[in-house]
Order: sequence, then C-alpha cells, then structure tokens
Amino acid sequence: MEPPVLIVALDIPDLSQAAEMVRRLRPVTPWFKIGPVLFTTAGPEAVRMVQAEGGQVFLDVKLHDIPQTVAGGVAAAVDLGVALLTVHCAGGPAMLEAAARAAEAGANEGGHRLRLLGVTRLTSDAGRVGPSVLRAAEMARAAGLDGVTASARECARLKARFGHEFKVLTPAIRPAGTAAGDQARVVTPRQAVRAGADYLVVGRPVLAAPDPAAAARAIAAEMARASRSAAAAPPPRPG
Repeated sequence: MEPPVLIVALDIPDLSQAAEMVRRLRPVTPWFKIGPVLFTTAGPEAVRMVQAEGGQVFLDVKLHDIPQTVAGGVAAAVDLGVALLTVHCAGGPAMLEAAARAAEAGANEGGHRLRLLGVTRLTSDAGRVGPSVLRAAEMARAAGLDGVTASARECARLKARFGHEFKVLTPAIRPAGTAAGDQARVVTPRQAVRAGADYLVVGRPVLAAPDPAAAARAIAAEMARASRSAAAAPPPRPG
C-alpha cells in the first residue's frame, strides 16, 4: 500500500503569493491543491507554477455539467499534466462514465493517466450523510473512477466496502486543538490515516500558521506515526 499523501490547499487568490507558499512548503510535500479560489484568479498558469517547482497538482474544480463538457474538461486536465482531478458525483452515471473515458483516452494517446475522484458530500455538510456518501461512491466506482473525496469519518466504511485500491481523499483535516471553521465533519491527521485515507488535504492550519513549513512538517510527522501504527495493528471496524 502507498503511504498517505499530504496535500496543501493553495486557497490563495494571488499567484505570486501562492508561488511563494509552494517554495516554502515544497521541501515538506510535493502535493498542492488548486481549487476555485486560485484557479479562477490564475487559471492554468497556477498549475504550471506548481509543476515548475517540482510539485504535483490536485485540481479540485468539481466538474459538474453535461457529459460532453465534463469530458472536455478532463481532457484539458490531462493535457495540463494534472495528477488528481475532481468531478461531482451529483452529475450522475453518464457524466462520470464520460469523465472516466476521457481520462483513459488521454492516457492511451500518450498522455499521463490522471486519477479521477468523485465528490460525494462536502465536508461542510452536517447531519447523517453516510448513506448518501456510500451511494455516490458506488456510482463512482461503477463508472470507472479511481476513488472519491469524503470525510475521514466515512473512510473506513468506504475502504471496507471497495478495497484499498479505491482511493479516498479526505478534506477537513484539522490538527488537535485547531478551530474547525466552516467545516462540520473534521478529523485529525492521525484519525484520517487510521481510517485508511490515501490523501489528506490541509489548508488553513498550514496557510494561517506563523511558520507554514513547520506546521506542515508537524502534520506530516503525525501522519507518518499514524501510518506506522496502522501497519502494526488492524484498522478500526467501520461504524
């Protein structure tokens, strides 16, 4: 099994500031999320900036449109060299299948094979969302996606149902003692790793820290300890 990956969310509405953050954090992790904030400001140039610094891009734009349009967006992401891309499961089976075909076609035409992740429910959603997350994940898997995004609170259940090859990316990661902000279903890095998460996305706890690199190193160290512990003991039973 691959070790869990720390992804820092570049939710910064300025390309030069984002580039400075990447340079500070690149020694800690090569993975960075570009979402609506930075992509709306800088577009593909933000992707190229991360790549120029030797980083990998998780493009979190949650594509949700008619199948042909989403397939075109996936093809464009392949051309950009994006490593991870989100499409929204709410778009339905036909849209998800079109996205998966576009990713496969890009790889067959000599491009790299990006991993497609289906968005299940946002981690700002409160209440009992577990059943809807599982339904969305079933749809994503049947369509040929590589995995989903979901709270780590649903991660163990997803891994038990779909296996470890089906990737789970978990936002809303908050180190112990950190404010939840507008997130409803937050977990610590240790809890996410113990639940089986493959990718952990952290934004404000790193970006707003007095020393972002030190904050990222502390999270990476907690992930490594949790990973070693998980390897030595069986994972928790799904709730």
